[in-house]
Amino acid sequence: MNKGKALRAGDTIGLVATSSPATEEVLLKSIAGLEAYGFKVKVGGACRETYGGYLAGTPQQRAYELNAMFADDEVDGIMCMRGGYGAPQILTMLDYDCIAQNPKLFIGYSDITALHTAIGQQSGLATVHGPMATSDIAHNMNGWTEQYLLRAMTRPEPLGPIINPPGEEMVCLVEGEVSGQVVGGNLALVAALMGTPYEVDTRGKLLFLEDIDEEPYRIDRMLTQLALGGLFDDCAGVIIGTWTDCEPKKRDGFTVWDVFQNIVVPYQKPTIWNVQIGHGTTNMALPLGVEARLDATGCQLTIEESVTV
Repeated sequence: MNKGKALRAGDTIGLVATSSPATEEVLLKSIAGLEAYGFKVKVGGACRETYGGYLAGTPQQRAYELNAMFADDEVDGIMCMRGGYGAPQILTMLDYDCIAQNPKLFIGYSDITALHTAIGQQSGLATVHGPMATSDIAHNMNGWTEQYLLRAMTRPEPLGPIINPPGEEMVCLVEGEVSGQVVGGNLALVAALMGTPYEVDTRGKLLFLEDIDEEPYRIDRMLTQLALGGLFDDCAGVIIGTWTDCEPKKRDGFTVWDVFQNIVVPYQKPTIWNVQIGHGTTNMALPLGVEARLDATGCQLTIEESVTV
């Protein structure tokens, strides 16, 4: 995999709007937060655009901005402003050769899953599923989240064990121990990429999944789509993150736990539950495209390869 450099104080982070818009007030808070960490910030033009009410600029504007940040020698790393919706619209417009030739640390989650997958598979770039500018940094991340983010951004070494904060225990759903590259992200986006040239390749890999605001029946539908597409047949193991506001509306209905028991557990791939990565209060940075070891029996996920150089 290609890798960007680890960031240091004084380096410049390119802030890009690949999906939905944010207010000027929140944008300024996020810039101040990044500057407080010692970074310079270069703000893409689409970060201050709104198109159609739910997009930060046209697809062409957003794709141009991301391509330009990778090509810009003054930019050392790239962080997405926020998720929402829109990243899949720009996948065909990205210059994957330019990205491969100019590897940079790229950070985001949620809708950014589409970009992680496409960039990882088309450009061979290892990326970070992690907190974003206006979604997280502008809103005073908790210390656990901040610690993992800064370690992933600034240390050119393996992240090591992913350890939940106190009071949040990982649970083994299927015992076993496997190794492989970590792929995946937001379940809705992984499902949306099915049948496209950017479908997530899970062959021999550890598939990570999380989501927010999805009822169990919708999670059932998306997991079933992944199952029908062979993603669980192909993967080496499964890492299940957080499921914020995903409770059933009917008290006697299936829970998210039940859905995973029904659909994923029968594949008997080593699987752990409740890794604090996703849309929850804690959102630990997770390197994608690098080697990791999943000891599901011991409820431990260890990142064994650095995501930066």
